[in-house]
Amino acid sequence: MCLLTIVLLVFPGTKLDSLWNLNPDARLAFQSLGSWSVLLMLTVGTGCALAAIGLWYRKRWGVPLAIAILFINIIGDLVNVVTRHDYRSLVGLPIAGAMIFYLSRFRTRRKTH
Repeated sequence: MCLLTIVLLVFPGTKLDSLWNLNPDARLAFQSLGSWSVLLMLTVGTGCALAAIGLWYRKRWGVPLAIAILFINIIGDLVNVVTRHDYRSLVGLPIAGAMIFYLSRFRTRRKTH
């Protein structure tokens, strides 16, 4: 999704633009950031890719990076609820919380065995 968003931002006016209809508010938010939106999405995508690689190869830094990204996601969801009154963002809270719980237990289990 991150790569698709970057493509939509870098190449506006293509047939893919109809995908913005799924979330028109996102289009406005990204457009308001200008060229910074591409840098933001590259940063998010790189962070997620690094976390996925770290988890896949069971690197010591993979779990803390994934947990940090999930905490940032929770903060973003809460900001959306408070500032934009977008209560759909509340769906992400228990999901991210469950993932953090799982990853925390995984890390603990790994140290004891």
